[in-house]
Amino acid sequence: MRMNKQLIEQELQQIINSDHVLVDELLKNHTYTKLGGKADFFVTPATIEEVQQVIRYAKNNNVPFTLLGNGSNVIVRDGGIRGIVLSLKKFNAIKRDGNSVIAESGARIIDASRFALEEHLTGLEFACGIPGTVGGALYMNAGAYGGEIKDCLDHALVVNMEGDVQRVEAKDFDLAYRTSNIAEKGYIVLEATFRLQEEDYHAIKAEMDDLTFKRESKQPLEYPSCGSVFKRPPGYFAGKLIQDSELQGKGVGGAEVSKKHAGFIINKTNATATDYIAVIEMVQKAVKERFGVDLEREVRILGED
Repeated sequence: MRMNKQLIEQELQQIINSDHVLVDELLKNHTYTKLGGKADFFVTPATIEEVQQVIRYAKNNNVPFTLLGNGSNVIVRDGGIRGIVLSLKKFNAIKRDGNSVIAESGARIIDASRFALEEHLTGLEFACGIPGTVGGALYMNAGAYGGEIKDCLDHALVVNMEGDVQRVEAKDFDLAYRTSNIAEKGYIVLEATFRLQEEDYHAIKAEMDDLTFKRESKQPLEYPSCGSVFKRPPGYFAGKLIQDSELQGKGVGGAEVSKKHAGFIINKTNATATDYIAVIEMVQKAVKERFGVDLEREVRILGED
């Protein structure tokens, strides 16, 4: 698709403050893997009305549109992403309402968990080590250590692809293991309300401290990565299958399977997205050949080569 980039830039700047419209922005600056080419337009709206207007502009002018959270569970290809990449990082407020925590979609789910702790509310402890945003956590029904978003989500506010705001109840997101219908429905999450319960501060903190220790001792947090790459296959653990396939320390270019946790692929030395994806495919092929198990990606791959 051929775009008049100068015209689109001017028109986007009529919708959003010009400082919040970046042209040819390197997406590796916005991903946990530190990978990714350029976005034609990287926009960071500050209000719901601006989000609605950007969506409607993209739809009415046939400009490709991609939502990017904080880049913790995505790989952006080296060719970048065409059209508009929208980031809700300015939507990061968290507040309490009764025994509920209301968190905007650009807030980190870790911060929502810590806020709940300070408010003596239990139910979000499992999220204390998940690096993604609240919106991303809903998108994939994020979970860890026996808890997941569907256990505590009450409802969310979303914008649909017509630019209209809707309230969606938790049951209507079809939340299951690392999945939801958010992409299928074309929703962009604006904020989520989590239904929690009051509990002793010290009991909540002890649980979070224990989970944090487990995470930091087992995961290769010293390197850029997208976190856990694969979903858990029924009856197996992805990391154990990869470990038993003797893949730890093996890689392509600057990307390799972590020696600390086989379920992670790290950007060890200036990897490209092409390197990273090649390691994913190498792992899938080796595990399939050795154990007959198909590893399904948990991480999303966006953009073009």
